[in-house]
Amino acid sequence: MSRTDAPRRQGGTPPWLAALVLLPSALMCLPLVYVAARSWQAGAAAVAGELFRERTFRLLLNTLAIAIGVTLCATLIGLALAWCVERTDLPGRRAWRILAGLPLAMPAFVASYTWSSLGEAFRGMGSAVLILTLSSYPLVFLPVAAALRGADPGAEHAARSLGCTAPQAFVRAVLPQIRPALGAGALLVLTHMFAEFGALSLLRVQTFTTAIFEAYELRFDSATAALLSAALLALCLPAAWAEMRLRQRGRLARTAQGSPRRPSALPLGHARLPVMLAIAALVAVALVAPLGTLGYWLTVGRSHSGGLAAILPAISGSAALALPGALAVVALALPLVLASTRHGGPLAAVADRLPYVVHGLPGIVVALSLIYASIHYAGPLYQTLWVLMAAYAVLYLPLAQSALRASFELAPLRLEQAARCLGRGPFAAFASVTLPAVAPGIGAALALMTLELMRELTATLMLAPTGTVTLATEVWSLTNDGAYAAAAPFAALLVALSAAPVYVFTRQGIDPADI
Repeated sequence: MSRTDAPRRQGGTPPWLAALVLLPSALMCLPLVYVAARSWQAGAAAVAGELFRERTFRLLLNTLAIAIGVTLCATLIGLALAWCVERTDLPGRRAWRILAGLPLAMPAFVASYTWSSLGEAFRGMGSAVLILTLSSYPLVFLPVAAALRGADPGAEHAARSLGCTAPQAFVRAVLPQIRPALGAGALLVLTHMFAEFGALSLLRVQTFTTAIFEAYELRFDSATAALLSAALLALCLPAAWAEMRLRQRGRLARTAQGSPRRPSALPLGHARLPVMLAIAALVAVALVAPLGTLGYWLTVGRSHSGGLAAILPAISGSAALALPGALAVVALALPLVLASTRHGGPLAAVADRLPYVVHGLPGIVVALSLIYASIHYAGPLYQTLWVLMAAYAVLYLPLAQSALRASFELAPLRLEQAARCLGRGPFAAFASVTLPAVAPGIGAALALMTLELMRELTATLMLAPTGTVTLATEVWSLTNDGAYAAAAPFAALLVALSAAPVYVFTRQGIDPADI
């Protein structure tokens, strides 16, 4: 049975599903409501006084310098690398594709730990732009490489036959086809940089995120933290919205789907060796050097880390947060995906898109909003796992939706309707027909969420119950104290956990933002 032959919607969202959809939607709106309410309480004079201070202006410049600098560098590197790997006769292209994507396995704050441990020369603004670029360029490289493999070669062949040089054919025929992937990757890097906290804290660069953390955690100044959050939101929301809109656009299709034609590989000629050396140098700096530093601290730190007894609590703490967190995020994503793929309607459309609009919000702003809400309106929940689970939902709901959506769209709706015709109720039909079909997608979403939450730092640092330690928080706290050898085992475990899934989707050419 063809998917195109089956109806895609069952009608409006039923009341029970609408009620389930409203909970994650309310969570998504909470950070926005918090910032607006706190700014209103402070008054126009206080808002103006804080936002027009010289220090706030410096924070704005630093935040923009990091975000724009990293985005531009990562975009240029990702585009050039994707072109070399996918469209030239570069030897060993499959191996280079995998190696070029593997830096994504190392969280930015772990990469920053390895570089900052080498000394003061590797801290500050310039070093931060370089280190974060090396951590972020795969977010551009992977989607652009996938787009180049899927682009219609006919337009490029036509341009070359009309006398265009290879660069001219790229600009006129190829670039328009890969522009959505390139733009989405660049905007994804931009939103990540606006929200980045751990890496910038370790690299000693002051931006809005680090200033918000210091105002709340060190000076207990929640008013200043809220006003700085408002300024940061003003930067984040347009970028997050643009990234969401760009990813929603349909990709350009081949003019002849299934055509065996392949784009001809551009001969590198005498440039082959320099290109190979340049890519090898990039991989060495982005991947080999941080791993080498991590290996050095592991060797030196055997007598400093406290052995297995020091690591087990962090592993246990990470699992104790990541597993229920993954269940909570996937459980909240399920009604959103079910409503948008099976029922439709205005409520389903808004609820489905809202997480993508706010997913670029910094974890520190989400944490502050939940702290405020729990203290003032749900006191018993303060400093409990429930608040942290809510933060995970706000931050990672779009990833869970993306992981679930493909399974729901491929599950045949006619079979569920046939079960209804045979006398089964809506829930029984869903449980007996659709649920088994989408179970693999739910399992994949749970695995992905667990791995992502094992790496999460900012919300965990601010919201986890007192005494909770995780691999990520141990790396951050030990590095801040200069205990680089003691931090190494925790950082190595985080990299090991991330390496396998990153290897899989770099080998298969999957866009990480589409998982």
